[in-house]
Amino acid sequence: MIDSDVINSRNCTTSLYRNNIPDAGERGEFILSYTSRIRSLQLPLKICETLISELENRELTEEELEKIIELTLKRYKQSSIPPYEAAGVVSAQSIGEPGTQMTMRTFHYAGVAEINVTLGLPRIIELVDARKNPSTPMLTIYLKNEYSNDRNKSRDIAWKIESTILYHLGDITTDISLMKITVSLNPKALEMRNMTAEEVALKVEDTIGLPVELNEYTLTTAPEKVSYRELLQLAKKIRSVHLKGIKEIKRVVIRKESDEYILYTEGSALKSVMEVGGVDATRTRTNNILEMAEVLGIEAARQSIIDEIMATLREQGLTVDIRHVMLVADIMTCDGEVKQIGRHGISGEKASVLARAAFEVTVHHLLESGIRGDVDELGGVTENVIVGQPVKLGTGNVRLVAKTI
Repeated sequence: MIDSDVINSRNCTTSLYRNNIPDAGERGEFILSYTSRIRSLQLPLKICETLISELENRELTEEELEKIIELTLKRYKQSSIPPYEAAGVVSAQSIGEPGTQMTMRTFHYAGVAEINVTLGLPRIIELVDARKNPSTPMLTIYLKNEYSNDRNKSRDIAWKIESTILYHLGDITTDISLMKITVSLNPKALEMRNMTAEEVALKVEDTIGLPVELNEYTLTTAPEKVSYRELLQLAKKIRSVHLKGIKEIKRVVIRKESDEYILYTEGSALKSVMEVGGVDATRTRTNNILEMAEVLGIEAARQSIIDEIMATLREQGLTVDIRHVMLVADIMTCDGEVKQIGRHGISGEKASVLARAAFEVTVHHLLESGIRGDVDELGGVTENVIVGQPVKLGTGNVRLVAKTI
Protein backbone atom coordinates (compact mmCIF):
# COMPACT_ATOMS: atom_id res chain seq x y z
CA MET A 1 0.00 0.00 0.00
CA ILE A 2 2.90 2.40 0.83
CA ASP A 3 5.52 2.88 -1.89
CA SER A 4 9.16 2.70 -0.75
CA ASP A 5 9.87 5.82 -2.85
CA VAL A 6 7.38 7.78 -0.76
CA ILE A 7 8.44 6.66 2.73
CA ASN A 8 11.89 5.27 3.50
CA SER A 9 14.41 5.40 6.33
CA ARG A 10 15.48 8.93 5.36
CA ASN A 11 11.92 10.20 5.59
CA CYS A 12 11.39 8.74 9.07
CA THR A 13 14.42 10.28 10.78
CA THR A 14 14.43 13.00 13.43
CA SER A 15 17.73 14.59 12.41
CA LEU A 16 18.45 18.35 12.40
CA TYR A 17 17.89 18.41 8.66
CA ARG A 18 14.27 17.18 8.94
CA ASN A 19 11.72 19.96 8.39
CA ASN A 20 8.03 20.42 9.11
CA ILE A 21 7.75 17.73 11.83
CA PRO A 22 4.93 18.83 14.18
CA ASP A 23 5.51 18.81 17.96
CA ALA A 24 3.55 16.48 20.30
CA GLY A 25 0.48 18.72 20.60
CA GLU A 26 0.33 19.57 16.95
CA ARG A 27 1.02 15.94 16.03
CA GLY A 28 -2.14 14.81 17.87
CA GLU A 29 -4.20 17.29 15.85
CA PHE A 30 -2.34 16.31 12.67
CA ILE A 31 -3.09 12.58 13.20
CA LEU A 32 -6.75 13.39 13.87
CA SER A 33 -6.97 15.48 10.72
CA TYR A 34 -5.29 12.90 8.45
CA THR A 35 -7.46 10.13 9.93
CA SER A 36 -10.63 12.02 9.02
CA ARG A 37 -9.06 12.96 5.66
CA ILE A 38 -8.38 9.29 4.80
CA ARG A 39 -11.83 8.17 5.97
CA SER A 40 -13.45 10.74 3.70
CA LEU A 41 -11.81 9.19 0.60
CA GLN A 42 -13.93 7.25 -1.91
CA LEU A 43 -12.25 3.98 -0.91
CA PRO A 44 -13.45 0.75 0.75
CA LEU A 45 -13.44 0.95 4.56
CA LYS A 46 -10.85 -1.85 4.91
CA ILE A 47 -8.32 0.02 2.71
CA CYS A 48 -8.87 3.23 4.73
CA GLU A 49 -8.37 1.41 8.05
CA THR A 50 -5.22 -0.36 6.77
CA LEU A 51 -3.78 2.94 5.56
CA ILE A 52 -4.49 4.64 8.91
CA SER A 53 -2.89 1.79 10.91
CA GLU A 54 0.20 1.80 8.62
CA LEU A 55 0.69 5.56 9.01
CA GLU A 56 -0.06 5.69 12.75
CA ASN A 57 3.52 5.49 14.08
CA ARG A 58 5.22 7.31 11.22
CA GLU A 59 6.29 10.95 11.23
CA LEU A 60 4.93 12.57 8.08
CA THR A 61 4.61 16.02 6.65
CA GLU A 62 1.37 17.12 5.02
CA GLU A 63 3.03 16.98 1.58
CA GLU A 64 4.05 13.35 2.12
CA LEU A 65 0.59 12.44 3.35
CA GLU A 66 -0.98 13.93 0.23
CA LYS A 67 1.53 12.03 -1.92
CA ILE A 68 0.61 8.74 -0.19
CA ILE A 69 -3.13 9.42 -0.59
CA GLU A 70 -2.62 10.30 -4.25
CA LEU A 71 -0.64 7.08 -4.83
CA THR A 72 -3.24 4.98 -2.98
CA LEU A 73 -6.08 6.39 -5.09
CA LYS A 74 -4.04 5.79 -8.25
CA ARG A 75 -3.30 2.16 -7.32
CA TYR A 76 -6.93 1.55 -6.36
CA LYS A 77 -8.13 2.93 -9.69
CA GLN A 78 -5.62 0.73 -11.52
CA SER A 79 -6.93 -2.35 -9.68
CA SER A 80 -10.54 -1.71 -10.78
CA ILE A 81 -11.80 -3.71 -13.76
CA PRO A 82 -12.50 -1.72 -16.95
CA PRO A 83 -16.13 -0.98 -17.92
CA TYR A 84 -17.94 -3.95 -19.55
CA GLU A 85 -15.11 -6.35 -18.63
CA ALA A 86 -16.10 -10.03 -19.00
CA ALA A 87 -15.49 -10.77 -15.30
CA GLY A 88 -17.31 -14.12 -15.44
CA VAL A 89 -15.17 -15.41 -18.32
CA VAL A 90 -11.97 -14.36 -16.52
CA SER A 91 -13.14 -16.15 -13.35
CA ALA A 92 -14.07 -19.28 -15.30
CA GLN A 93 -10.63 -19.37 -16.94
CA SER A 94 -8.83 -18.64 -13.67
CA ILE A 95 -10.55 -21.50 -11.83
CA GLY A 96 -10.79 -23.88 -14.81
CA GLU A 97 -7.13 -23.81 -15.86
CA PRO A 98 -5.70 -24.90 -12.46
CA GLY A 99 -8.64 -27.31 -12.24
CA THR A 100 -7.16 -29.34 -15.11
CA GLN A 101 -4.18 -30.12 -12.85
CA MET A 102 -6.34 -31.42 -10.01
CA THR A 103 -6.40 -35.07 -9.06
CA MET A 104 -9.32 -37.28 -10.01
CA ARG A 105 -8.88 -39.44 -6.91
CA THR A 106 -11.98 -39.05 -4.76
CA PHE A 107 -10.60 -39.90 -1.33
CA HIS A 108 -7.60 -38.30 0.29
CA TYR A 109 -6.27 -37.93 3.76
CA ALA A 110 -6.51 -34.22 4.46
CA GLY A 111 -5.44 -32.91 7.84
CA VAL A 112 -7.07 -35.74 9.79
CA ALA A 113 -5.45 -39.08 8.96
CA GLU A 114 -8.29 -41.11 10.51
CA ILE A 115 -11.11 -39.62 8.42
CA ASN A 116 -11.44 -39.82 4.65
CA VAL A 117 -12.48 -36.59 2.95
CA THR A 118 -13.43 -36.01 -0.69
CA LEU A 119 -10.91 -33.66 -2.27
CA GLY A 120 -9.61 -32.64 -5.68
CA LEU A 121 -11.82 -32.25 -8.72
CA PRO A 122 -14.67 -34.44 -7.36
CA ARG A 123 -15.00 -32.06 -4.39
CA ILE A 124 -15.08 -28.95 -6.62
CA ILE A 125 -17.80 -30.62 -8.75
CA GLU A 126 -19.75 -31.44 -5.56
CA LEU A 127 -19.60 -27.81 -4.45
CA VAL A 128 -20.62 -26.12 -7.72
CA ASP A 129 -23.35 -28.73 -8.22
CA ALA A 130 -24.72 -27.85 -4.73
CA ARG A 131 -25.19 -31.55 -3.92
CA LYS A 132 -27.76 -32.21 -1.22
CA ASN A 133 -25.77 -35.14 0.18
CA PRO A 134 -21.96 -34.76 -0.08
CA SER A 135 -20.08 -38.05 -0.42
CA THR A 136 -18.13 -37.46 2.82
CA PRO A 137 -20.06 -35.08 5.12
CA MET A 138 -17.89 -33.80 7.96
CA LEU A 139 -18.11 -31.40 10.89
CA THR A 140 -15.26 -29.38 12.37
CA ILE A 141 -16.27 -28.83 16.00
CA TYR A 142 -14.57 -26.19 18.14
CA LEU A 143 -15.02 -26.29 21.92
CA LYS A 144 -15.42 -23.54 24.51
CA ASN A 145 -12.32 -22.47 26.43
CA GLU A 146 -13.01 -24.56 29.54
CA TYR A 147 -13.15 -27.75 27.42
CA SER A 148 -10.77 -27.08 24.53
CA ASN A 149 -7.56 -27.40 26.60
CA ASP A 150 -8.50 -30.61 28.46
CA ARG A 151 -8.37 -33.88 26.51
CA ASN A 152 -10.61 -35.75 28.98
CA LYS A 153 -13.32 -33.08 28.81
CA SER A 154 -13.00 -33.06 25.02
CA ARG A 155 -13.39 -36.84 25.01
CA ASP A 156 -16.56 -36.59 27.17
CA ILE A 157 -18.12 -34.21 24.63
CA ALA A 158 -17.03 -36.51 21.80
CA TRP A 159 -18.91 -39.43 23.41
CA LYS A 160 -22.01 -37.22 23.76
CA ILE A 161 -21.87 -36.48 20.04
CA GLU A 162 -20.76 -39.82 18.57
CA SER A 163 -23.57 -42.25 17.83
CA THR A 164 -23.47 -45.28 20.15
CA ILE A 165 -25.06 -48.43 18.73
CA LEU A 166 -25.57 -51.61 20.76
CA TYR A 167 -22.98 -53.61 18.79
CA HIS A 168 -20.33 -51.08 19.95
CA LEU A 169 -20.84 -52.29 23.54
CA GLY A 170 -20.87 -56.07 23.29
CA ASP A 171 -21.53 -59.32 21.43
CA ILE A 172 -24.95 -60.53 20.29
CA THR A 173 -25.68 -64.26 19.99
CA THR A 174 -28.81 -66.04 18.74
CA ASP A 175 -29.73 -69.37 20.35
CA ILE A 176 -31.90 -71.22 17.81
CA SER A 177 -32.62 -74.23 20.06
CA LEU A 178 -34.02 -72.08 22.90
CA MET A 179 -35.27 -69.34 20.53
CA LYS A 180 -33.66 -66.53 22.52
CA ILE A 181 -31.22 -63.67 21.94
CA THR A 182 -28.37 -62.91 24.34
CA VAL A 183 -26.32 -59.70 24.52
CA SER A 184 -23.02 -59.86 26.42
CA LEU A 185 -22.01 -56.30 27.34
CA ASN A 186 -18.39 -55.22 27.67
CA PRO A 187 -17.90 -53.44 31.05
CA LYS A 188 -14.93 -51.42 29.75
CA ALA A 189 -16.88 -50.21 26.71
CA LEU A 190 -19.78 -49.20 28.99
CA GLU A 191 -17.46 -47.27 31.31
CA MET A 192 -15.70 -45.56 28.40
CA ARG A 193 -19.00 -44.37 26.92
CA ASN A 194 -20.36 -43.44 30.37
CA MET A 195 -23.31 -45.85 30.29
CA THR A 196 -24.74 -48.52 32.61
CA ALA A 197 -26.14 -51.96 31.80
CA GLU A 198 -29.54 -50.86 33.19
CA GLU A 199 -29.70 -47.93 30.74
CA VAL A 200 -28.91 -50.27 27.84
CA ALA A 201 -31.57 -52.80 28.94
CA LEU A 202 -34.26 -50.08 29.18
CA LYS A 203 -33.34 -48.68 25.76
CA VAL A 204 -33.48 -52.13 24.12
CA GLU A 205 -36.81 -52.88 25.83
CA ASP A 206 -38.32 -49.60 24.56
CA THR A 207 -37.07 -50.20 21.02
CA ILE A 208 -38.16 -53.83 20.49
CA GLY A 209 -41.27 -53.71 22.71
CA LEU A 210 -40.39 -57.00 24.46
CA PRO A 211 -39.29 -57.74 28.05
CA VAL A 212 -35.51 -57.91 28.53
CA GLU A 213 -33.91 -59.82 31.41
CA LEU A 214 -30.71 -58.32 32.85
CA ASN A 215 -28.17 -60.44 34.73
CA GLU A 216 -25.14 -58.29 35.60
CA TYR A 217 -23.72 -57.62 32.10
CA THR A 218 -25.90 -60.05 30.16
CA LEU A 219 -29.18 -59.13 28.45
CA THR A 220 -31.60 -61.86 27.39
CA THR A 221 -34.88 -61.72 25.51
CA ALA A 222 -37.00 -64.71 24.45
CA PRO A 223 -39.92 -63.75 22.18
CA GLU A 224 -42.87 -66.14 22.16
CA LYS A 225 -44.12 -67.99 19.07
CA VAL A 226 -41.73 -66.56 16.52
CA SER A 227 -40.26 -68.22 13.48
CA TYR A 228 -36.54 -68.67 12.86
CA ARG A 229 -36.58 -65.82 10.31
CA GLU A 230 -38.39 -63.48 12.74
CA LEU A 231 -35.82 -64.30 15.44
CA LEU A 232 -32.95 -63.37 13.10
CA GLN A 233 -34.72 -60.13 12.13
CA LEU A 234 -35.17 -59.29 15.82
CA ALA A 235 -31.47 -59.96 16.46
CA LYS A 236 -30.61 -57.60 13.61
CA LYS A 237 -32.90 -54.93 15.09
CA ILE A 238 -31.35 -55.31 18.56
CA ARG A 239 -27.86 -55.09 17.07
CA SER A 240 -28.63 -51.66 15.56
CA VAL A 241 -30.42 -50.11 18.59
CA HIS A 242 -29.31 -46.48 18.95
CA LEU A 243 -28.39 -45.88 22.61
CA LYS A 244 -26.98 -42.33 22.79
CA GLY A 245 -25.32 -39.57 20.78
CA ILE A 246 -26.42 -38.08 17.45
CA LYS A 247 -27.52 -40.68 14.89
CA GLU A 248 -25.89 -38.99 11.88
CA ILE A 249 -22.43 -38.82 13.53
CA LYS A 250 -20.77 -42.18 12.92
CA ARG A 251 -17.38 -41.33 14.38
CA VAL A 252 -15.56 -38.51 16.17
CA VAL A 253 -11.80 -37.93 16.07
CA ILE A 254 -10.02 -35.61 18.52
CA ARG A 255 -7.02 -33.69 17.27
CA LYS A 256 -4.85 -31.09 18.96
CA GLU A 257 -4.17 -28.04 16.81
CA SER A 258 -2.18 -25.09 18.17
CA ASP A 259 -3.27 -24.88 21.81
CA GLU A 260 -6.71 -26.48 21.64
CA TYR A 261 -8.46 -29.77 20.92
CA ILE A 262 -10.74 -29.85 17.87
CA LEU A 263 -13.26 -32.57 17.03
CA TYR A 264 -13.68 -33.90 13.49
CA THR A 265 -16.69 -36.06 12.68
CA GLU A 266 -17.69 -38.61 10.08
CA GLY A 267 -21.22 -37.51 9.26
CA SER A 268 -22.91 -34.16 9.75
CA ALA A 269 -25.72 -32.79 11.93
CA LEU A 270 -24.82 -29.15 12.52
CA LYS A 271 -27.95 -28.03 14.38
CA SER A 272 -27.89 -30.97 16.83
CA VAL A 273 -24.16 -30.57 17.51
CA MET A 274 -24.51 -26.83 18.18
CA GLU A 275 -27.00 -27.65 20.95
CA VAL A 276 -24.49 -29.88 22.82
CA GLY A 277 -23.05 -28.25 25.94
CA GLY A 278 -19.42 -27.18 25.64
CA VAL A 279 -19.51 -26.78 21.84
CA ASP A 280 -18.50 -23.35 20.53
CA ALA A 281 -21.38 -22.73 18.11
CA THR A 282 -19.77 -19.55 16.74
CA ARG A 283 -16.88 -21.46 15.13
CA THR A 284 -18.28 -24.93 14.46
CA ARG A 285 -18.90 -25.60 10.77
CA THR A 286 -19.86 -28.33 8.30
CA ASN A 287 -18.67 -29.07 4.76
CA ASN A 288 -22.31 -29.51 3.68
CA ILE A 289 -23.21 -26.20 1.99
CA LEU A 290 -26.99 -26.74 1.96
CA GLU A 291 -26.95 -27.61 5.67
CA MET A 292 -25.05 -24.37 6.37
CA ALA A 293 -27.74 -22.44 4.48
CA GLU A 294 -30.54 -24.19 6.36
CA VAL A 295 -29.04 -23.71 9.85
CA LEU A 296 -27.08 -20.44 9.61
CA GLY A 297 -28.54 -18.70 6.55
CA ILE A 298 -27.51 -17.79 3.01
CA GLU A 299 -24.55 -15.55 3.97
CA ALA A 300 -22.98 -18.42 5.92
CA ALA A 301 -23.53 -20.71 2.92
CA ARG A 302 -21.84 -18.16 0.62
CA GLN A 303 -18.81 -17.93 2.91
CA SER A 304 -18.74 -21.71 3.21
CA ILE A 305 -18.63 -22.13 -0.60
CA ILE A 306 -15.66 -19.73 -0.75
CA ASP A 307 -13.82 -21.44 2.13
CA GLU A 308 -14.41 -24.97 0.81
CA ILE A 309 -13.32 -24.21 -2.78
CA MET A 310 -10.24 -22.28 -1.61
CA ALA A 311 -9.27 -25.06 0.83
CA THR A 312 -9.63 -27.70 -1.92
CA LEU A 313 -7.46 -25.68 -4.32
CA ARG A 314 -4.82 -25.00 -1.63
CA GLU A 315 -4.66 -28.69 -0.72
CA GLN A 316 -3.70 -29.41 -4.34
CA GLY A 317 -1.04 -26.69 -4.24
CA LEU A 318 -2.97 -24.43 -6.62
CA THR A 319 -3.20 -20.65 -6.26
CA VAL A 320 -6.35 -18.87 -7.44
CA ASP A 321 -7.28 -15.30 -6.50
CA ILE A 322 -10.13 -15.45 -3.99
CA ARG A 323 -12.15 -12.86 -5.97
CA HIS A 324 -12.79 -15.37 -8.76
CA VAL A 325 -14.18 -17.84 -6.22
CA MET A 326 -16.21 -15.07 -4.55
CA LEU A 327 -17.89 -14.33 -7.88
CA VAL A 328 -18.92 -18.00 -8.19
CA ALA A 329 -20.30 -17.97 -4.62
CA ASP A 330 -22.20 -14.71 -5.28
CA ILE A 331 -23.86 -16.12 -8.40
CA MET A 332 -24.82 -19.34 -6.58
CA THR A 333 -26.43 -17.51 -3.63
CA CYS A 334 -27.70 -14.19 -5.05
CA ASP A 335 -31.37 -15.29 -5.01
CA GLY A 336 -31.35 -16.16 -1.31
CA GLU A 337 -30.97 -19.90 -1.85
CA VAL A 338 -28.06 -22.09 -2.94
CA LYS A 339 -28.32 -22.93 -6.65
CA GLN A 340 -26.07 -25.19 -8.66
CA ILE A 341 -24.19 -24.03 -11.72
CA GLY A 342 -25.81 -26.30 -14.28
CA ARG A 343 -28.94 -26.88 -16.31
CA HIS A 344 -31.03 -27.30 -13.14
CA GLY A 345 -29.67 -24.06 -11.66
CA ILE A 346 -27.96 -20.93 -12.97
CA SER A 347 -27.46 -21.99 -16.60
CA GLY A 348 -30.98 -23.42 -16.90
CA GLU A 349 -32.57 -20.19 -15.65
CA LYS A 350 -31.05 -17.79 -18.18
CA ALA A 351 -33.58 -15.48 -19.83
CA SER A 352 -32.15 -16.17 -23.30
CA VAL A 353 -33.58 -19.14 -25.22
CA LEU A 354 -30.43 -19.53 -27.33
CA ALA A 355 -28.14 -19.40 -24.27
CA ARG A 356 -30.14 -22.17 -22.57
CA ALA A 357 -30.19 -24.24 -25.77
CA ALA A 358 -26.43 -23.79 -26.27
CA PHE A 359 -25.68 -25.20 -22.81
CA GLU A 360 -27.46 -28.59 -22.66
CA VAL A 361 -30.56 -30.45 -23.97
CA THR A 362 -30.79 -28.16 -27.02
CA VAL A 363 -33.88 -29.66 -28.69
CA HIS A 364 -35.90 -29.62 -25.45
CA HIS A 365 -35.23 -25.89 -24.86
CA LEU A 366 -35.97 -24.90 -28.47
CA LEU A 367 -39.24 -26.88 -28.57
CA GLU A 368 -40.43 -25.57 -25.18
CA SER A 369 -39.62 -21.97 -26.14
CA GLY A 370 -41.29 -22.37 -29.53
CA ILE A 371 -44.49 -23.68 -27.92
CA ARG A 372 -44.54 -20.78 -25.43
CA GLY A 373 -43.62 -18.21 -28.09
CA ASP A 374 -40.59 -16.89 -26.18
CA VAL A 375 -38.69 -13.90 -27.58
CA ASP A 376 -34.88 -13.68 -27.28
CA GLU A 377 -33.70 -10.10 -26.79
CA LEU A 378 -30.08 -11.07 -27.58
CA GLY A 379 -28.80 -9.31 -24.49
CA GLY A 380 -26.07 -11.75 -23.46
CA VAL A 381 -22.83 -13.18 -24.84
CA THR A 382 -23.72 -16.67 -26.11
CA GLU A 383 -26.79 -15.65 -28.12
CA ASN A 384 -24.90 -12.87 -29.92
CA VAL A 385 -22.09 -15.27 -30.84
CA ILE A 386 -24.69 -17.70 -32.26
CA VAL A 387 -26.32 -15.08 -34.51
CA GLY A 388 -23.00 -13.46 -35.49
CA GLN A 389 -23.53 -10.07 -33.85
CA PRO A 390 -20.93 -8.10 -31.85
CA VAL A 391 -20.89 -9.30 -28.26
CA LYS A 392 -22.07 -6.71 -25.72
CA LEU A 393 -18.80 -6.70 -23.79
CA GLY A 394 -15.89 -4.28 -23.72
CA THR A 395 -15.87 -2.07 -26.82
CA GLY A 396 -18.83 -4.06 -28.20
CA ASN A 397 -21.06 -2.37 -25.64
CA VAL A 398 -19.88 1.19 -26.28
CA ARG A 399 -21.91 3.42 -28.61
CA LEU A 400 -19.92 5.88 -30.71
CA VAL A 401 -21.44 9.29 -31.33
CA ALA A 402 -20.13 11.62 -34.05
CA LYS A 403 -18.85 14.92 -32.73
CA THR A 404 -20.61 17.87 -34.31
CA ILE A 405 -18.38 20.48 -35.87
